[in-house]
Amino acid sequence: MVQREVDAVRPVALVTGARQGLGRATAVRLAADGFDVVAADIADVDDTVAAIRAAGGGAHGVRADIADVDAIGSVVTGAWAAFGRIDCLVNNAGLASRPLTDILDITPEMYDRVVAVNQRGTFFLTQEVARRMVAAASSDHHRSIITVSSIASRMVNLERSPYHLSKAALSMLNELFAVRLAEHGIAAYEVRPGYMRTDMTASAVPQKLDDVIRAGRVPARRWGTPEDVAATVSTLASGSLPFSTGQAVWVDGGLHIHRAD
Repeated sequence: MVQREVDAVRPVALVTGARQGLGRATAVRLAADGFDVVAADIADVDDTVAAIRAAGGGAHGVRADIADVDAIGSVVTGAWAAFGRIDCLVNNAGLASRPLTDILDITPEMYDRVVAVNQRGTFFLTQEVARRMVAAASSDHHRSIITVSSIASRMVNLERSPYHLSKAALSMLNELFAVRLAEHGIAAYEVRPGYMRTDMTASAVPQKLDDVIRAGRVPARRWGTPEDVAATVSTLASGSLPFSTGQAVWVDGGLHIHRAD
């Protein structure tokens, strides 16, 4: 339940995949920067809700499996009802490809599991929130849809092909909604994290990535953190870039830059 009486002045963000990692850090940063936050995840989000409140935001937790597209309408209804509005949707929920499997050995089941959340579920959740934002007509806050994709949307790893394909689709999703919603004063942005120190990367090949980072493949020569992504999302959600929409922002320490040496 909402901790305190809704302050109509504060904007409201819905953050998916909010239980841990990038989603939790983003929810907490948005709260610290003036948002009330609806934290959604397939698992329990009580710890995130407590952290949001500790950061100064109103908080509401929602259990949601966005792969279940038939339930998305009721999920959004509940999220909207918590504070009477949604000014920012942060599409953060996603699955990694596990186990790492060569592209020639991917099965339909492995492919469908990743795409159901990362691509299909994200699309229909975005569609539902966008419809309600448009129907609300206007807001006294900047309105945005921010989709967290990955460096995998543009960089290739042959052992994670379903993940790469799903994240590449999110790049086009961002541009499609940017064009469709611009006339309604709703911006769309994509955030592309690089090598992040999270539970997801810990289950992959952290030693290999440590070596890659130390060797200078990441010019900043460090892992990214959930707080790096959270700061970027909050900047976009704040409306600090008022005449921008459709952009992708790399949060990767320079990893994406093509070098000639």
